[in-house]
Amino acid sequence: SNFRQQVQSITHEYELLLRNNPQFAAGYASYGFLLGKVDMRKEATAILMKANQLDPDIPLVKNQLGNLLAEEGKPLQAAPYFLAAIKLEPNEPLYHYQLGTLLVEARDQFLNAEGGGWTRASLDGAMHEAFRKAAELAPERFEFAYRYAESFYDLDKPDWTGALQAWSALEEKAPTAIERQTMRLHAANICIKLGKRDHAKALIDTVDEPKLQGQKQKLVAQLTGTPKN
Repeated sequence: SNFRQQVQSITHEYELLLRNNPQFAAGYASYGFLLGKVDMRKEATAILMKANQLDPDIPLVKNQLGNLLAEEGKPLQAAPYFLAAIKLEPNEPLYHYQLGTLLVEARDQFLNAEGGGWTRASLDGAMHEAFRKAAELAPERFEFAYRYAESFYDLDKPDWTGALQAWSALEEKAPTAIERQTMRLHAANICIKLGKRDHAKALIDTVDEPKLQGQKQKLVAQLTGTPKN
């Protein structure tokens, strides 16, 4: 109840501000962002569209419109906003990460869109590069690096050697033993795909975390069923 009252008070102040300053694009941007945070999506979209009309060069506005459209199940409309946000602020890792997420989660819609111009190869390339860029720009964000390593699995034609390098590098960054061993299991999985049976077995044998035994046994089963290279 108190939170609701505070939000109502803030929205009243925003409306007063914008009534007195109808060309204040940054005010619309901030207000639209707030409305999105309190789940007033329709209102947020309208206010952000107004901000975008007044000033088409605010990357936060582009990104937030992309988010709202993606959440409404409109990935084809969302993509141009994410791309515009990246163009305006290419060094913001979150924008790249969100583009990659959109492309992989709505892959079929992009590929089946009439006149969309996407092929599986071009979509895979854009998705993979988006995650790579996010990880590169924010090396301290472990989750970005993890998603980049995961994205090799999403490719139609994976570069398993590159994937192995990514998982091995990620193991060095992992802060806990269970996370390091998780990365090792991923690396072992890639080694199996590459036919590196001995390397895979050596990695699997180092995994002793109880919570990872199920994943470990699945890889052991794969390993025993993999023809020797």
